[in-house]
Amino acid sequence: QVQLVESGGKLVQAGGSLRLSCAASGTTSSARSMGWFRQAPSKEREFVAAISWNGQMTYYADSVKGRFTISRDNAKSSVFLQMSNLKPEDTATYYCAADRSTLTARAMGTSQWDYWGQGTKVTVSS
Repeated sequence: QVQLVESGGKLVQAGGSLRLSCAASGTTSSARSMGWFRQAPSKEREFVAAISWNGQMTYYADSVKGRFTISRDNAKSSVFLQMSNLKPEDTATYYCAADRSTLTARAMGTSQWDYWGQGTKVTVSS
C-alpha cells in the first residue's frame, strides 16, 4: 500500500507562483509513475501532469504546458508541481496520484492510477 499526502495549496494572486508537494509513504517502490490531477467546482477530475520513475518522461495537459513543471525526488519519496503564471482557471483541488506501472500515455486518464491523496486546495484570485 502507498499513502499520499499533498501540501502547499493556498490562496495566490493571478500571475503568481506556487509549489505543491506530495509525500509518499508505505511501500514506496509501488509508486513508480506519479502524477497530479485537479478538480474544480462543478468540473470532472482532469489530468495535469505525470512523471516516470527516472524523471526522463513527463506528460502535461495542454492547459498547463509552459507554466507548470512536475519533478520528483525519489530519495524523499516525493513529487512536486511547480506552478507559475497562475490563472483563475487553475483554481481547483489538486490530487497526487501514484501507480505501480511504468508511465504511459494512459496516465492522462484516471483509471490507471492505483493510489490517490486527499487533495490540497489552490485558489487563484484575479
